[in-house]
Amino acid sequence: MSLTLNQYIEEIISLKKERDAIILAHNYQLPEVQDVADFIGDSLALSRKAEKTNAKNIIFCGVHFMAETASIICPDKDVFIPDINAGCSLASSINCSELINWKKDHPDAIVVSYVNTSAEVKALSDYCCTSSNAVKVVNSISPDNEILFLPDMFLGSYVSEITKRKNMFIWPGECHVHAGIRADDINKMMKDYRNAEFLVHPECSCTSSTMYHMSKGDLLNEGHILSTEGMMERAKNSSKTDFIVATETGILYRMQKENPTKNFIPIKKDAICQYMKKITIDKVYNSLVNNVYKVRVPKATADKARYAIERMLSIG
Repeated sequence: MSLTLNQYIEEIISLKKERDAIILAHNYQLPEVQDVADFIGDSLALSRKAEKTNAKNIIFCGVHFMAETASIICPDKDVFIPDINAGCSLASSINCSELINWKKDHPDAIVVSYVNTSAEVKALSDYCCTSSNAVKVVNSISPDNEILFLPDMFLGSYVSEITKRKNMFIWPGECHVHAGIRADDINKMMKDYRNAEFLVHPECSCTSSTMYHMSKGDLLNEGHILSTEGMMERAKNSSKTDFIVATETGILYRMQKENPTKNFIPIKKDAICQYMKKITIDKVYNSLVNNVYKVRVPKATADKARYAIERMLSIG
């Protein structure tokens, strides 16, 4: 059944009521998907919303590990992802066998897994974290404990620098989108937009050098290292009108929509996640009509992973 965009929107709004469903969308989703969502946010905000909703069904517009997380913390609800192939290059950068072998080299270490990991990896972890609370999570752990931080090496390097942790080991994984954003891109943009405020995600490959230059006062523009939700708050509350944004370009739609008098410039126009963009409006409609694709995590795995996720949520 092929519909116009407006027809899809009308049908989805009606179906949500019929199916007692809520649509959660990540900040990187397509504009039309964000427009039909009941809530838009980063990984941590979406996890909290999934945990608190009274809706029976959750349509998760994001990537697979996010839908898994929602399923784990909401065992009494049905969680669906509109495209089962919406994966994550970062989550795929470590598997269970690799983590088990790494733990053998550090038998007493605490494992902190970025939420961008599979349920199986979470089940082998002591804590989960997101980019917005990774520093809090690491700081909550005794300084005497070794920490294995995975899988994002750029976020890990950022956390290590902020916490001054000397016994933190970092897995060499990366997001294919954020890894492509480099210091040269930033410097060029700052020269072109001298009055713009700079917002950068801690997964970006430029984060470590950006932190160094921030501390030395070398940047041409004021800069802030923030999660996607942190970027949204900064854009809303800052007195600046121009912003250079270093993360996946999907966030620009929400930024512009919520701040119509301000200007948002992507650090790279091609910083696009192919997996986030797999979720389209027709697939959201299909998910509601045909109850696809249900995300199931085996109980034994879910029970172990839930412990690490709940620790993340309790720290905030």
